[in-house]
Amino acid sequence: MAQYSIFALFMCWGLAGLCGARTLPLSDSTSTSKSFDVMDYGAKGDGMKDDTDAFAKAWNAACSAKGSPEMIIPSGNLFRVGPIQFTGPCESNHVHVTVEGDIVGPPPSSWKGASKETWLVFSHVNGLIVDGSGKIDGHGPAWWAQACRQNKGDICANPTALTVEYSSDVRVSGLNIVNSQQMHMGIEQSTSVTLSHLTIRAPGDSPNTDGIHIQGSSSVTIENCNIGTGDDCISIGPGSSNLNISHIVCGPGHGISIGSLGKGTEKANVQGVHVTDVNMTGTTNGVRIKTWQGGAGTTSAVQVKGVKFIGVRGTSVRPEAVTLACSKSVACTNILLDGIDLKTVDGEKTVSYCLNAFGSAKGQVIPKPCLD
Repeated sequence: MAQYSIFALFMCWGLAGLCGARTLPLSDSTSTSKSFDVMDYGAKGDGMKDDTDAFAKAWNAACSAKGSPEMIIPSGNLFRVGPIQFTGPCESNHVHVTVEGDIVGPPPSSWKGASKETWLVFSHVNGLIVDGSGKIDGHGPAWWAQACRQNKGDICANPTALTVEYSSDVRVSGLNIVNSQQMHMGIEQSTSVTLSHLTIRAPGDSPNTDGIHIQGSSSVTIENCNIGTGDDCISIGPGSSNLNISHIVCGPGHGISIGSLGKGTEKANVQGVHVTDVNMTGTTNGVRIKTWQGGAGTTSAVQVKGVKFIGVRGTSVRPEAVTLACSKSVACTNILLDGIDLKTVDGEKTVSYCLNAFGSAKGQVIPKPCLD
């Protein structure tokens, strides 16, 4: 990555708030230390002081170190952190970030930075582990109460709490992510990512608080996670392939969704999605594929193929528990339903809806499949 000049760095620091989220360049550090505790770089961890700069310095040191460096966010502390980018590439392909303390985001009134689309971002990092038992709290209620939420014509571009982008060989596990400003976690333009043993929670009426959103990424595994939010537990966007989702507890929320795809004639292709062993509890829907008619994929329309839903069980608020709404011009193909058992929360019969979806069903499938 190109180095920032000293002049550019002083200009950015001097014009606070005009440079957007802090993007962290590599330094020329040759430190041989393997552990980089944010407390050693000035963090107070009292929930009051802004610890963003301390996190920036600790990451800069860890990312510049060789070997297997570890950035430590210690337990027993509450760190107030603003928008920040932990940017690589790093000197090492084995960077470990241990999150044992809690991290809380600033409310909208004190948000510093031009962009409100992301909060904590790992970008262009290859070989990354982020784990621990700490909590990441987006201070969501203050964001959800904004006036634009009350006016349907307005758009709230609230931040995603934790984003991994343009990275590979990434593992995130153990974290407790709550009350995100908008989406809780995003995986974008990345490959070989594993998310495991995450707890993601927000109230069922919180707006657009998807648990995990995947887009433009491949070879992603999500396993052993407990997710309950006001939107999709897991949503899969365009350009995603080779996804394995298993042993998920989902609810409240909208279920597990592929899409919406193809909005505004965008290109949208999704293939090789395997969803197995999912327990739904009071979700709005169970599983669904959502497309916008007229979207553009490899053929001039949205293309979805090779999707498997296996061992999905639980309750849906709406009777329409399985929705496979595909493009009218290009069908969804090679869809498999196997061992599905979804009832309404009142124990009533559920139904499925299909539009131009083709595939097969095996074993007991409730509701009765509508695949052509």
